[in-house]
Amino acid sequence: MQLTKTEEDLMNYLWKLETAFMKDLLESYPEPKPANTTVATLLKRMADKGFIGYTKFGNSRQYHPLVKKKDYFSKHVNGLIKNFFNDSSSQFASFFTKETNLSKQELQELRAIIDTEIQNK
Repeated sequence: MQLTKTEEDLMNYLWKLETAFMKDLLESYPEPKPANTTVATLLKRMADKGFIGYTKFGNSRQYHPLVKKKDYFSKHVNGLIKNFFNDSSSQFASFFTKETNLSKQELQELRAIIDTEIQNK
């Protein structure tokens, strides 16, 4: 299952805060802040999708992520590679390195990461 763009935005605030009441999440938004009802609706949809959980404290709910940011991102990157690069990581890497205007230093850092992964395998 996937999050919408507005749900992803809210999820990013929750990942950053780790646990939060709705007022904490509202404070995370820049101006103009969304309506309380909008955030409440997003939180309900995200809970229904299994992305967040909550603990009740009286009439309040403290929300927490059920999905790790790394896991969510990995799933999306793997889907991108599968759908747009014929399930080829090398095609993705080629596109990424050529089309993103990486600096020489960034490319060298990528090479070091790849070299480390090669040694670890």
